[in-house]
Amino acid sequence: MKTNLLILLLLLINSVCGFSQITTPVVKANFGVDADLRANYVNGLVAAGNDDWFNNGTAGTGQFIIDTTGAAAILAGYTSNPATRMSSFARVMKQTPYSIVNNRLLLDAVFIRDYHGDDSTVFASGSNKNGMSPVDWSCPVSQGIPDKNDILDVFAHARRAGPNITDSLWLFGGLSIDNITGNRYFDFELYQTDFYYDRPTRTFKNYGPDAGHTAWIFNPDGSVNRPGDIIFTAEYSSASLTLVEARIWINNASLSMTPMFFNWGGLFDGATAGATYGYASIIPKAAGAYYTGLQCSNGTWTGPFSAVLQDNSVVTTYLARQFVEFSVNMTKLGLDPAYISTNGCGTPFRRVVVKTRASTSFSAELKDFVAPFRMFNYLPAQAVADVPLFCGFMGVSDISVINPMSSSTYTWATTNGHIVGTTTGPTIRADTTGNYIVTQQLHTQCPAYAKDTVTITFDATCVVLNKNLIDFSAVLNGKNVGLNWQVLQNEQIQSFRVEYSTDNNYFDLAGIVESTDENGKITYTLNHDVNSIQSKVIYYRILLTGNDGRKSYSQVVAIKTVSDNKENLSIYPNPSYGETWASFSLSQNSAAEYRITDVTGRIISKKKINLVKGNNSFNLSEIKNAGPGVYFLNLVVNGLQYTNKFVINR
Repeated sequence: MKTNLLILLLLLINSVCGFSQITTPVVKANFGVDADLRANYVNGLVAAGNDDWFNNGTAGTGQFIIDTTGAAAILAGYTSNPATRMSSFARVMKQTPYSIVNNRLLLDAVFIRDYHGDDSTVFASGSNKNGMSPVDWSCPVSQGIPDKNDILDVFAHARRAGPNITDSLWLFGGLSIDNITGNRYFDFELYQTDFYYDRPTRTFKNYGPDAGHTAWIFNPDGSVNRPGDIIFTAEYSSASLTLVEARIWINNASLSMTPMFFNWGGLFDGATAGATYGYASIIPKAAGAYYTGLQCSNGTWTGPFSAVLQDNSVVTTYLARQFVEFSVNMTKLGLDPAYISTNGCGTPFRRVVVKTRASTSFSAELKDFVAPFRMFNYLPAQAVADVPLFCGFMGVSDISVINPMSSSTYTWATTNGHIVGTTTGPTIRADTTGNYIVTQQLHTQCPAYAKDTVTITFDATCVVLNKNLIDFSAVLNGKNVGLNWQVLQNEQIQSFRVEYSTDNNYFDLAGIVESTDENGKITYTLNHDVNSIQSKVIYYRILLTGNDGRKSYSQVVAIKTVSDNKENLSIYPNPSYGETWASFSLSQNSAAEYRITDVTGRIISKKKINLVKGNNSFNLSEIKNAGPGVYFLNLVVNGLQYTNKFVINR
């Protein structure tokens, strides 16, 4: 039987406490809050129907919400290569965002395994505190940390209590810490900006505009004009969770007005006494419990990824009190986006940072942290036409959303073209030129989330070759470069001559690929053995030959041949005088996103890409026309941030 846990509501005005005890495990929005990770299992008993983080084989309709892909391989790696036990990794929600599971609307979920022991994501010893701007937080290259502050794993999940965007919004959190004795203190801090930790420089980036955070701004009637950052801070002893507190970042002048959806709790802490900005405590308008929480009992299952302790031992069960779980009714607390913007599909926050503190004081020294991770980062629709150019004669073109979400609704329209058949769904068919617009809704009750436009053109005299080849890429695995490319109208191609160079000037033959007898969009590959090529960078291009004998060269793709098999982001040549490429090594196929900014923080471009196992290379073609200066490339892979600086000289 699990150890029941007393949970106190947060401090009330003038430090008078209001208490509401949660003394038994509960199920909220069909999710088990019992300090156990198993679906269909509550309070030590089978309860076929509740969802949870994972499933340990218990039958029932309850679903587990964290993607467990690769769990067996990770555990095997812990044995074959113990050094991997020090590595961090992340997993996201198994279900598609806005899926309805067991009549509840699932929004997002994340699981993070933190670095530990000799940690690279910790606060330097000193005066790092909650009320400070993140620009002033300092982090060492690597540092040990007391086991009572050492975070092992973090869980976060958001869902609605029903299938509609008007149902109560619940936030669930979980945290495991190495030590189980003494008092321990942690924060779940929720940011509105794309806040991230830059590991190469050990600094935090993209914090908010108001003393390092985003402040809540209120209208004269107390309604919310702009939401800001939120923090949930908690304390738990060797016996129970003893304190939970909710705060929001504000200008202290806001304390003089009455909020419409919550009340002030009487506490305010900024970077210093008398600070203009800081975190103010809040409490709900309505009476009654809005938090629940428990600590685990001895022998609680650690999940399919097991747990790695500070001494690098791998365990399959937690000790008593090593894992804590809590829930927050964001709607009851007055933090539901539906209150803020009348849009229940809005995002209550964008990034999450989990931290531990030295003591119960909100302004106590910060210790360990899990680097900011994304939530509610839904992919906006991106559409392409398989035949964007009718060359010589009119035909048909299938226009598709290339990153469809099964839970989204896609509606198409055109002002000057013609859609054949249905105008809904991820793919439509067009039989003439024009602009075709797709609108994405995350839920049928949601307003438009994203739009994208595809233009189909016609050229009666076109030479298809110079517009035919797309998606030319190269990936290094060992001493072999895998080259991949697509053509839109394969019936017009006779052959491909693949050439390589070590100086991007003189090219030699890598191989010849004959065209197949198929029509439309076709993918081709060529493997090139580079074992005998002594060069740090190899450049590739393709000479296309058409059926009419015409020839055309593709763009050049570069690949680095030197890799340390670590997830390092590099840019070359650097400085760049023309074409620029980025290189990134990866141990598994992953989706990624990168952003290029200048020194002022202005975004030059944002792009989503797919990376494969091995040393990937991709062309930063969008900066071809950028002026000379210093730029930054920020790459996000599996929830982790990688940033590098490069210089353009013209």
